[in-house]
Amino acid sequence: MAAPGKILVMRRDNIGDLVCTTPLFRALREKFPDAVIAAYVNSYNLPVLEGNPDVNAIHAYTKAKHRARGTSLLALYWRRARQLLALRAEHFDDIIIAEPGYAPRLVRLARLLAPGRVVGFARDDGAARGLDIAVKRQADRPLHETEDVFRLLHAYGIDTAPPAPRIVARAREVASENSVPVVGLHISARKPSQRWPAENFVALARQLHRDYGVKLKLFWSPGDERNPLHPGDDAKAQAILSRLEDVPIEAIATPTLRILIDALAQCDTVICSDGGAMHLAAGLGKPIVCFFGKSDAVRWRPWGVPYELLQKPSHEVADISVEEAVAACTRIAKRQ
Repeated sequence: MAAPGKILVMRRDNIGDLVCTTPLFRALREKFPDAVIAAYVNSYNLPVLEGNPDVNAIHAYTKAKHRARGTSLLALYWRRARQLLALRAEHFDDIIIAEPGYAPRLVRLARLLAPGRVVGFARDDGAARGLDIAVKRQADRPLHETEDVFRLLHAYGIDTAPPAPRIVARAREVASENSVPVVGLHISARKPSQRWPAENFVALARQLHRDYGVKLKLFWSPGDERNPLHPGDDAKAQAILSRLEDVPIEAIATPTLRILIDALAQCDTVICSDGGAMHLAAGLGKPIVCFFGKSDAVRWRPWGVPYELLQKPSHEVADISVEEAVAACTRIAKRQ
């Protein structure tokens, strides 16, 4: 197969999905160092790839639910149509549909851009309509999301294990001063089963500071928890902070993904539930203590970094005790 000079990788899913795709970009860059490698993502996830040395260009479209206030749907779709015309004019050699399965809508979109080849996973029954190079989806064992998507690179003769994910922060990586560790506590989680109670975060923060002398940073999604579109944790954060006035803890609301990335970069270790923040921390190379509820730990555990994963038979994060969290923090500290 001829080496492509221009590659477009499509990945339009959530934060963690895109973070788990960054090893694919790195492997493509190593295989084709002179190629133009571009990404097609949604605007909300754009900061995941900003500054990534493996990516030459990022083309982001805006979902209707993410459009700016005052922007009409007509204007949004007109802008998207113009973007697609511009992408078609790029004349990509290959478009890689970086989804863990056959994605017919993206296949049709890729064909609209008239590339030389479209690479993607075939359906489980082997059908691969619209694909020029189809990779078999079946695997002989359960795979991490990173491993699964990385298998697309078999089309290019790349069959190594995926490297660690890569996220680039604008801030300097660690804010430790005088060798005092900085521990980040991310308290927000989209799913109710992933939420750890405020009183547990208070007890954990107190014990970590008392036993290890650490400094702490508290991160949360701002807003009212009753907002049906964008529930936030302002009340939960305030409840935690009001009980930790004698503990060195910095409060950082994270209204944007860029703020969250730069805040996580300032930590030595991150404690959080499974979700986008966990994968961002992994992409920044941070050791992680993670709480898992009703999610697949094999597929969604942190990739490429030391981690301690806690998951109860009930699949409820609230059932994880403070003592178990402290023990996990101790284990992760000993591994560093």
